[in-house]
Amino acid sequence: MSVIYVLLTISIVVAVIFFAAFILSVKSGQYDDSYTPSVRMLFDDELVKPTTIQASSKKLKNKKPNKEKPTK
Repeated sequence: MSVIYVLLTISIVVAVIFFAAFILSVKSGQYDDSYTPSVRMLFDDELVKPTTIQASSKKLKNKKPNKEKPTK
C-alpha cells in the first residue's frame, strides 16, 4: 500500500514539473507564431460577400425565358 503513495507522489511531482515547464515556455514566447504573419499577404483569401451571391441568384430567378418563335 505504501508503494501506491510513493508512486502517486512521484507522478504528481512530475506533473507539476511538466506544467511549470509549459507555463515558462509560453511566457518566454516559445509558441509565438512568427512565420504566418510574414506570408499572410501571399495568400488570396478574399471572401465573396453573401449578398452578391443572393443578388445574382435573384436576378437569375426573375429573368424571363425568351419565348420567340423558332424560324424554319
